[in-house]
Amino acid sequence: MAKKRWEVQDGEIAAWLEREIAECRFEDTRHGKRFRTLVEQLSERIGGSIPFACQDWASTKAAYRFLANGRVSDEKILAGHFICTRERFTAASGAQVLILHDTTEFIYGREDSESIGMVHKQPTGYGYGRRRRYHTTCGVLMHSSLAVTQEGLPLGLTAIKFWTRDRFHGANALKRKINPTRVPIEQKESYRWLENLRQSTALLAEPERIVHVGDRESDIYELFCTARDAGTHFLVRTCVDRLAGDGRHTIADEMQEVRVQGLHRIEVRNKKGERSEAALEIRYRRIKVLPPIGKQKRYPNLELTVIHATERGTPEGRNRIEWKLITDLAVRGRTDAVEKLRWYALRWKIETFHKVLKSGFKAEEVRLRAAERIVNMLAILCILSWRVFWVTMMNRTMPDATPELVFTPTEIYLLDQLVSDNARVAPVGNSLSLYLTKLARLGGYLARAKDPPPGNIVIWRGLSRLTDIQLGFLLGAQLVGN
Repeated sequence: MAKKRWEVQDGEIAAWLEREIAECRFEDTRHGKRFRTLVEQLSERIGGSIPFACQDWASTKAAYRFLANGRVSDEKILAGHFICTRERFTAASGAQVLILHDTTEFIYGREDSESIGMVHKQPTGYGYGRRRRYHTTCGVLMHSSLAVTQEGLPLGLTAIKFWTRDRFHGANALKRKINPTRVPIEQKESYRWLENLRQSTALLAEPERIVHVGDRESDIYELFCTARDAGTHFLVRTCVDRLAGDGRHTIADEMQEVRVQGLHRIEVRNKKGERSEAALEIRYRRIKVLPPIGKQKRYPNLELTVIHATERGTPEGRNRIEWKLITDLAVRGRTDAVEKLRWYALRWKIETFHKVLKSGFKAEEVRLRAAERIVNMLAILCILSWRVFWVTMMNRTMPDATPELVFTPTEIYLLDQLVSDNARVAPVGNSLSLYLTKLARLGGYLARAKDPPPGNIVIWRGLSRLTDIQLGFLLGAQLVGN
């Protein structure tokens, strides 16, 4: 392949970054400049510490001052990304979009829990006088909301809430003294589910196109009512057998009367990674659901659809699949029920996003000493983690798209020079999939004929290596001239 003379275009190396932070507004323009510099430095050294990313003491100290500044917050850091998420949502041509909600913990090994806060307080035994001893785990909790298409492409974050616990709230002990349903939702940590639902719906401004998806922790009656008031939809895995009908029986009682209305086959893996096929028996019914007894004067009854998917038989080497979902959406047949099951299965995407954040960008290895500084750092890493996840999923959802959607002309040129085409497995033409495969090969992907599409690990390794190569290429171009 003949090598051509290449001219470097200014600003190419961070073209996507400019779009994600363009709408961020800080009280001091110097904070905006430092923010852009820090995000670019961290994106060029995936998983590196702040000193490693900044390379010198002056830049490192400036980064620490930025993260510690009282006028800098996670809301200001993420404001530009939220706007870009809305733009990508609008460009999705009226299709239904899923908002995946989940909570994760970031654990930090600190002896002083006061500066960061705690996430757990676990008993470790008994001390003098049979007094219980406890181990305090320091950390930060994050409840995030991620917009994805029905094909699994992450459009971006729509809401994030960070918090820490200054004391152990003792929920299990509290249950022995008071019925939790008597406590207003506003006084509970679970109120975050309602806050993120409202924020996400308001941001995207088209509530009828949104389906909020959550695991069993989101089985909150107030969330159902909040979604109804906002004019949006929800799909939740249930853990509570709620009162139904006239109040003399429960949802489980009604679902026992429902015959199997369809069969859905899926491919699953056991703990050893072995694949097998599972046959799910599907039942669904529209049911009148009642609020908890202590809240029946405050919240109305709701007409909801309950879907049960139970695996036929007892599998070997793994747990039996049993999903119990509840939604405000109508289910008129087996096709609609299977669609809702597939939507809920996409909830795993937000777990993958958290994995990229923790494993790829080493979010739990941050050495900052205060919760406010850690939160600001996590907000930045959330933007970068979404980018890696988005690049990975673009290869699976839009493989035939133009490579310019992801790469700059310089990056495309370098990938052509660095990685030769593999005739046996390379896609036809200069497609996005071709260049993402080349990028993954830089990160250790073998690209064999039967290999699955590249995952997040080889993508973030490839991005990190490509960035280093591009920096060297740009420096070489400056030294010898264009």
